Amino acid sequence: MSPPTVGGSRRPLTIGIDARAATEVVAGRGRVVRELLRALAAREDPHRYVCFAREPWAEPLGERFAWVRITAADPLWHARTAAAASRRCDVFLSSNSYLTVGLLRIPAVAIVYDLVAFEPAMRPNLRSTVIERVTLRWSVRRARGLVCISQATADALVARYPAAAATVMVAPLGVAPALAAGTAAPDELAALPPGGFVLAVGTLEPRKNLPRLVAAYGSLPEPSRRAHPLVVVGALGWSTGPSLDALASLGDRCVRLGTVSDGALAELYRRCAVFCYPSLGEGFGLPVLEAMASGAAVVTSNLSSLPEVGGDAVEYVDPRSVTSIAAGLGRVLDSSHRRAELSARAVRRAAGFSWERTAELTLAAIERAAGQ
Repeated sequence: MSPPTVGGSRRPLTIGIDARAATEVVAGRGRVVRELLRALAAREDPHRYVCFAREPWAEPLGERFAWVRITAADPLWHARTAAAASRRCDVFLSSNSYLTVGLLRIPAVAIVYDLVAFEPAMRPNLRSTVIERVTLRWSVRRARGLVCISQATADALVARYPAAAATVMVAPLGVAPALAAGTAAPDELAALPPGGFVLAVGTLEPRKNLPRLVAAYGSLPEPSRRAHPLVVVGALGWSTGPSLDALASLGDRCVRLGTVSDGALAELYRRCAVFCYPSLGEGFGLPVLEAMASGAAVVTSNLSSLPEVGGDAVEYVDPRSVTSIAAGLGRVLDSSHRRAELSARAVRRAAGFSWERTAELTLAAIERAAGQ
């Protein structure tokens, strides 16, 4: 355990982190955990970090970081991790589950990504829904800090659990350096489609709204579709049938790439004519920020957290309306001036987000939870 504060200075803490997602999840929470660890490693703070995972991440983070390998399946993983962290650490950051929070004997901070589990219209994953609905209430009662990745998520959390207002902090996400300046391998670059396409990125799941995007894209004039095929990047999620059927209906006007490297994704953002993200709801909408940082002209939803990210630098549409999505796509695809304007605005706005700031705010919540 850490020594007491000396002379009023900030005392070093031993901070436990649920770091499973660094190796287990490609996008989304996996990217958040990896970039948060990198940003914490770059800081000159006095703390030490103990990362708990089933498989350690190979990234060199420095001598202040240690890895503890716990190979058990859920929920036993949480019980063993909570017991080990309670012995070794002063405070714990729960980055990928609320369950560990209730099992710890030390202060805890939980990251809250979204409240999709409470929105049946978004058809969330059933298993995750049941677990999150039970454990989030537990976490709100037990955690000394709740880090929300957007104001929209914070507002939704407090609306459902008013007691959370006392411990909530908002820490927006940033752009991964590998995406800001990433370069794919030559063979990977050669396999990517040439420029001028409409790009959609995200795990194939109901709230990504791909059937409406396909319907909107299909309503565009044939010359526009011929000039701008639809390229889709993302792993298969759940309830994928409607999305896959919709994409298949476009024939050779649609290219599915699955999961790609950061370098290839950065190149796709740069090559696309338009990045379209008509999601029905997001905790943050990280692909929108990544596309903006790469200079893409973005068409996205006017719901949930997405206006916090896009500001005045994107074209907004109503994701529940095929007509609105089609009109937004048409306005941007038909005007090179509009695309250039959105690109310039997007780069400027994206520069205001950083993982350094995310780490700073998250660490402040951790230190406060530990009594500093």
